[in-house]
Amino acid sequence: MDLSGKTVLLTGGTAGIGREIARQLKAKGATVVLTGRNPERLAAMRDDGFEAISADLSNAAGVDALLVEWGSREVDILLNNAGQLVDHDFRKGTPDADAADDAIYANLSAPIRLTTGLINQLKARPEAAIVNVTSGLAIAPAARTPVYCATKAGLRSYTLALRKQLADTNIHVIEALPPVVDTQMNDDNPMKKMPPEECARQIVDALESNRDEANIGMTKVLRLVDSISPALARRIMLRF
Repeated sequence: MDLSGKTVLLTGGTAGIGREIARQLKAKGATVVLTGRNPERLAAMRDDGFEAISADLSNAAGVDALLVEWGSREVDILLNNAGQLVDHDFRKGTPDADAADDAIYANLSAPIRLTTGLINQLKARPEAAIVNVTSGLAIAPAARTPVYCATKAGLRSYTLALRKQLADTNIHVIEALPPVVDTQMNDDNPMKKMPPEECARQIVDALESNRDEANIGMTKVLRLVDSISPALARRIMLRF
């Protein structure tokens, strides 16, 4: 896909991987409209020349408000990047059930609701794409983050089925599976982390190359292990 002149709706675009995706897409000539929740970060992206919409995607009302604000505007690429990591480890105590609900909605329900709300606008374009950012943890879960892993696995399944449904349309459905990336979400993660700039580069490259999947960094290794022995992949990842 030639990204020049394309209009992109990018969720979670004010920090981490999303911010780098926004910058790289803009450098390739795309018009990027991004969402976020932090007022300071939204303002910083606006100062950098982006249209930035304040949106809380952890509930249906927030997603619907974003869709109302978007209205009937053209959109060529829906890039579902926003995600929430929630502490849900019973070894530490009783987790916050409401926080889990918010994360489940933001990570899984919001991309589904946005896809549903924008599908006709995407179909109306000469070529279009939906990019869902999942995780290597969609392949095999880590014990310390069960809710996050479950939502990413759910989004992976949704993406695979959606790609099949839309195979005969103008919409290309892409899944991006990052490894551990050096973002605020992973501040407490001791594992080696990929720079967000490189992760974003590989996601943008998948868009340009019309690939179905972007298995990024160590996710490639995990995918290989999983192809040989899913049980071994699970045993490895559940240690974390």
